[in-house]
Amino acid sequence: MTRRVLSTDAAGAVIDQLREQHGDLMFHQSGGCCDGSSPMCFPKGELMLNETDVWLGRIHGCDFYMSKDQFEYWQHTQLIVDVVKGRGASFSLEIPLGVRFLIRSRIYGDEELAELTPVRYGLQ
Repeated sequence: MTRRVLSTDAAGAVIDQLREQHGDLMFHQSGGCCDGSSPMCFPKGELMLNETDVWLGRIHGCDFYMSKDQFEYWQHTQLIVDVVKGRGASFSLEIPLGVRFLIRSRIYGDEELAELTPVRYGLQ
């Protein structure tokens, strides 16, 4: 199976640090508010999800979601969560650390498209 969302080792190290401070975590791909289109990290359950959210999978032990409208646009793209130095303008948990999560992406090949992991729509 081809995973829809991955994380780099550098992002995993920041996730581990945040998990020590905040407990279980979740990610939601921002749709353009605040820091543009960025992956935002929250304590698990802090962001209210609804039928307009799509679960794409897990990165480094954390559920990853995005809006249904955004997924329609990105569904042929594998998302790779990475981290860079710098301060973003969002409410994501990593901001006080002087780093920010970002998305790197690539288009799936034909064989990968046939083997994509399933998503869950809404609150399934």
